[in-house]
Amino acid sequence: MATSLRKPTFNSCPSSSTETDDEGVRGTCEDASICKRFAVSIGYWDDPYIQHLVRPSKERKAPEINRGYFARVHGINQLTKAFLQKTECHCQVINLGAGMDTTFWILKDQDLLPSKYFEVDFPMIVTRKLQSIKFKPLLSKPILELHSEDTFQIDGHMLDSKRYAIIGADLRDLSELEEKLKKCNMNTQLPTLLITECVLVYMTPEQSANLIKWAANSFGTAMFINYEQVNMDDRFGQIMIEHLRRRQCDLAGVETCKSLESQKERLLSNGWETASAMNMMELYSKLPRTEVSRFGGDHLLTFSRLMLSQKLQPLTFLKLIYKSPE
Repeated sequence: MATSLRKPTFNSCPSSSTETDDEGVRGTCEDASICKRFAVSIGYWDDPYIQHLVRPSKERKAPEINRGYFARVHGINQLTKAFLQKTECHCQVINLGAGMDTTFWILKDQDLLPSKYFEVDFPMIVTRKLQSIKFKPLLSKPILELHSEDTFQIDGHMLDSKRYAIIGADLRDLSELEEKLKKCNMNTQLPTLLITECVLVYMTPEQSANLIKWAANSFGTAMFINYEQVNMDDRFGQIMIEHLRRRQCDLAGVETCKSLESQKERLLSNGWETASAMNMMELYSKLPRTEVSRFGGDHLLTFSRLMLSQKLQPLTFLKLIYKSPE
């Protein structure tokens, strides 16, 4: 255990990505949200809120995609709940690059809300989400029920209420990020869970390292969950990179996605005390059999064959924990 951590000073990050690149990254949010909505629509998991945030798609998704998203959502949810139960919900959650995530509403239904739940994403994505919240009572009512006043603060790029905040910010600009989080009453003394899902890979290694250092040094006790690609040097990984480039979306941080070890090393070399990682096959094998069996008896076997034939990209699932001295 480290006996102390210095609070770093960060400068605003220079703009190293073009607006075209950012537009490509924002497009991946749309893709992932549509995939999740489709999987929910055919019964992979329950989420009554996603239909109010994400448009339907006429395109059916392959079973392997649905199963991959099921494993991703289930795994992150399980780690999130474990953190909330360990802290007895006296904590905060910061979802970086949250997109159209619905976790806040689901945790409220399960009586597992932290002291405050924060979301951060590009201002353009935040604006879209806020429009849905503003005009759809199923989304706005739960926020108001928890708020101590008649109305909560909301504008084009931010919502701030007693238990929930959405912030439009660029994760590459840490001065802006920290300023906006503090404006919404982020408490660095509370145990903090930080979540990134396929976010860091779109940042340069230097930019993601700065974000990881900020996360490690800003909170007395924290846990970091990251979901991201690995094995990007193989043929399938190269095809993925080329496909995204054709969509004007560059994986600027792909060099950190070589292996589970390279992913762990990035965290350990940037202020985190312990790191563990598993690929999605390992995670999938740990899912409750009652859940997996709902999708057919040969579900795991089919999934395994696809993973081994590299038709479905393996992904990391990282659990990173830092604890301050007692």
